Amino acid sequence: MVRTPLTPEERARGERLGELLRRARGPRSMVAVAASAGISPETLRKIETGRAPTPAFFTVAALAGALGLSLDEVLARCALEPEEPSPEALPLTA
Repeated sequence: MVRTPLTPEERARGERLGELLRRARGPRSMVAVAASAGISPETLRKIETGRAPTPAFFTVAALAGALGLSLDEVLARCALEPEEPSPEALPLTA
């Protein structure tokens, strides 16, 4: 099975997720947070560094719970940034 390449926006979202998780983890060790979330430290490392920019929903949910983040907060901080509409997409004013 061939995986579709990620778009630049998807990569940027993964970087935002990684940054959010690193900040929320603070001084706690990667091993301790990964164990609390039920994932491997290597998986957490990949997510935090952007090498795994599209982790599974349940992985994100487990990390959010381990770090005291709500899923709403994760979504708000990591969602795709809205693109500027093209001039052709703007409504015409009369």
